Amino acid sequence: MSQDTPDAPRRKRTDEIVDAIKETIIRDNLVPGDRLPQEKDLAQHYAAGKGTVREALKSLEVQGLIRTKTGPGGGAFIESMTETRAMSLLSNYLFTRELSIGNIYALRKALEPIAAVSAIHAIDEAGFARLNQLITVYDHPPADDDERWAQRMAELDFHGVVASYADNVLLAFLCHFLQRLLKDLAVCKDIYQRPEPVDRRVGINFQRRLIDAMRHKDAEEVEAIMRAHMQHAEASMLALEATLEERFLSDSV
Repeated sequence: MSQDTPDAPRRKRTDEIVDAIKETIIRDNLVPGDRLPQEKDLAQHYAAGKGTVREALKSLEVQGLIRTKTGPGGGAFIESMTETRAMSLLSNYLFTRELSIGNIYALRKALEPIAAVSAIHAIDEAGFARLNQLITVYDHPPADDDERWAQRMAELDFHGVVASYADNVLLAFLCHFLQRLLKDLAVCKDIYQRPEPVDRRVGINFQRRLIDAMRHKDAEEVEAIMRAHMQHAEASMLALEATLEERFLSDSV
């Protein structure tokens, strides 16, 4: 005996138009700067009211896919969604959620070894030169607070360069996003600003070995080095976080 299933909830007309416009952008190979049809033309095309079309365009603008301009020559124009904008939107989603260093490194340990392996065949001499140049930023004790901060950012940028050569755009984006979170997370900022010296010799050794393994296109070695590097980096960050908490508790007594 068959049993009737409830009807799926009907989608908002606005959402349907948003998806249809996205499909049009892809199908017609529209690029940043191209203009969409006027509101009245979109309303006629989608058999929808101007208010519904206006709401759909506003949704696309909030998503960063278009920008609207008023006045003569105005309208809705295709916008370039930058990686920075996309990360900002994701960061807003995580803003009110409890995010820990351990959460971030759980993913870094899984993804960054894969990204490094996938970058082996794409990275060029300019990439290797950039990696070596970044190491020179933090291969010595900082002279002041500003240099200390710059060194911590450069350490993360090293991994950003590696990920940028990954052959999987989603993998590269996720690695960059995790590195961005480590730059923005409040507890990480507190750690980076501590005046205590940080011994970077082990981390730099991992990175130089990684560069050598990538040059030799040794995928197994690249994966092993990056995995060990991420484990060491996580342990170091968690130890620094524990020290920070101990100091906070002692200062509170």
